Amino acid sequence: MWTDKIIQIFKIKDLRSKILFVLGAFVIFRIMANIPMPGIDASKMREFFEGNQIFGLLNLFTGGALDNLSIVMLGLGPYITATIILQLLTMIFPQLERMYKEEGEQGRQKFNQWGRLLTVPLAFLQGYAMLSLFQRQQIIGSLSTGLILTSLLTITAGTLLLMWLGELISEKGIGNGVSLLIFAGIIADFPNSIRQMLITWDPANIPSYLLFFGMSLLIIAGVVLINEGRRNIPVSYAKRVRGMKMYGGVSTYLPLNINPAGVIPIIFALSIMLFPGMIANFLGGAGGTVGTIAKSVGAAFQNPWIYGALYFILVVLFTYFYTAVTFDPKAISGNLQKMGGFIPGIRPGESTASFMYYILNRVLLIGALFLGAIAVMPSVIQGFTGVQQFQFLIGGTSLLIVVSVVLDTLRQIKAQLEMREYETF
Repeated sequence: MWTDKIIQIFKIKDLRSKILFVLGAFVIFRIMANIPMPGIDASKMREFFEGNQIFGLLNLFTGGALDNLSIVMLGLGPYITATIILQLLTMIFPQLERMYKEEGEQGRQKFNQWGRLLTVPLAFLQGYAMLSLFQRQQIIGSLSTGLILTSLLTITAGTLLLMWLGELISEKGIGNGVSLLIFAGIIADFPNSIRQMLITWDPANIPSYLLFFGMSLLIIAGVVLINEGRRNIPVSYAKRVRGMKMYGGVSTYLPLNINPAGVIPIIFALSIMLFPGMIANFLGGAGGTVGTIAKSVGAAFQNPWIYGALYFILVVLFTYFYTAVTFDPKAISGNLQKMGGFIPGIRPGESTASFMYYILNRVLLIGALFLGAIAVMPSVIQGFTGVQQFQFLIGGTSLLIVVSVVLDTLRQIKAQLEMREYETF
């Protein structure tokens, strides 16, 4: 059956072109991720990332681009951070919220343009902080002012190129370009995880390995279950007569996903979590009170309990926040009323919106707690099994993104196939 689907996909020229375009973009991304900046001490770089939880996780999301100190070492981090900042500002400035939610496609294009412009200074500042940190750790040698400026321009240009590539994938390919590039970065580290497994293989640890992989499969099953889970709200349409025909009089349902925000809250939370650690590492070499505070913050973020608790809380909060920004029960209630639809037993208008808020908040609690649990799951699993390798295979954040992106891409391909079947019919 799957072979028939694959053959069918590649028989359709438009769909085949989209898939090949995405694969071509992945190749370009991997080439850029392996073009390093000059003057790197590879052994010190490896030691630094192995001993630093925050930067190790950031390196995973850039597909090793940061570990290689490549021209795209920042990945899509500055662009994601710029988007977060603008979406947070929609809660403060009503005009910005109106532009994002009510001005249609033109308003969203303007909002996205502001996000692109904000990406430039964020990439420049983040690149400077990274280079200063690596110089202090003696990973790279001393750089002249001209070379630092050239490196910063190169790093910023690399981030903008990735941002453009992600938007091209969204426009001309299948799926969300940003999520797909992060997915490609995570998958690229898979061979390294297998290599680490073979190098550190110990037959005495076979029971721990079996428990480890068994729990991995349970987590994958949970991710699929929650991502595909829905709460269906029944909707009926009143009968209407137009001319000689009667419309409506049917019953259907409005599906609410248990996890309507997808992987976005985890990506947002990760971006926010990286900032204090980066600033602390950057200021850690300073003297006086500033250096002392920076070292204390850096030590706190290296503590797995503090890091895990903050990560969990941020994921839960961002799940509610992102859903509030993208899902508007009032607008849905108004659209239902215009089309003659109503929820049985609930009055149209404000009562319908209130009922949807009531259902959404309770369904969302399950999704938010699940996302938070998945995010901190690696530490829990490692505590039970004692296995420290294979972060890709059990890493809750990376695992959730990989599974979610695969499911979303398959769903979009299926929709494209069904659309063409209807057109043929």
